[in-house]
Amino acid sequence: MSKEQKVLVSFKDVKVSFKRGIQERVVIEGLDLDIFEGEILGLVGESGSGKTTIGRTLIRIVPVAGGEILYRGERISGKISRAKQRELKTKVQMIFQDPSASLNERSNVDYIISEGLRAFKLYENDEERIKKITDMMEKVGLPPEYLKRYPHEFSGGQRQRIGIARAMVMKPELVIADEPISALDVSIRAQVLNLLKDFRDEYNLTILFIAHDLSVVRYISDRIVVINNGKIVEIADANRLFEMPLHPYTQALLTAVPLPDPQIERKKKVRIYHPLQHGYTKDDVVKLHEIEPGHFVRANDKELETYKKRLESERKGGSKNEK
Repeated sequence: MSKEQKVLVSFKDVKVSFKRGIQERVVIEGLDLDIFEGEILGLVGESGSGKTTIGRTLIRIVPVAGGEILYRGERISGKISRAKQRELKTKVQMIFQDPSASLNERSNVDYIISEGLRAFKLYENDEERIKKITDMMEKVGLPPEYLKRYPHEFSGGQRQRIGIARAMVMKPELVIADEPISALDVSIRAQVLNLLKDFRDEYNLTILFIAHDLSVVRYISDRIVVINNGKIVEIADANRLFEMPLHPYTQALLTAVPLPDPQIERKKKVRIYHPLQHGYTKDDVVKLHEIEPGHFVRANDKELETYKKRLESERKGGSKNEK
């Protein structure tokens, strides 16, 4: 990212764990991550990797067991004032995975979209409230006459648009989109992705886009963070990650992406990742290294040298091709 961009959210050595009796299960450990203002940051990993937990800690649904989360330089993890909680609830919104489960079937669209406006009294009179929600309905591609209808009267794609309108009517600075298209038909997914990109461009919105489908994440994201077993293994610009994936886990995820050409798909070799393949010892210091500007990879010293040689070989190859 450019140096001019401001950091909106910082995770500083964050640990998240769940306790059951005397047993503790660590889900996230040693998480250090900056989210820049106005970017779409893709967060990918297989099921159980901890990506949704990161979004939930940011919105304070899941407590932090260690470290801290900063929002515009101020701590928002742990105990904070009521005023700060209230401010965060307006500035940070979430779009959920299942549009059917996240909407109250007993409430009409008018009530659902304006629920946040009512809770925080973000309008002066009913006329202003109606204008805000009808304007937002039009932005997400739904006619205002749908306001008196109920969620069961809509398709999955339309319900997700209602969920997006509910979040965006609050004029948030940050939106956490947790697998927002996984429950939708393929034909509808591109429309929802383009809608999110339009909101980012119009409002300088910051989006944390959580998904497991790397091809989708590449399309919408500026940067991509790859997480495995609660730890970040690689961070890079979206295109760069696909051009030069360094960590074996990232490479395994990329080989799992289906290819449109059936002949190439048949010849493709799928990589299998296992943590033991690293052969780490107790003496190894394994951490994130910035191996090139904006490109971070988790490695020990030996792996880091191997990755550097790969990059050097790529640069020499590129130079020869240019000649």
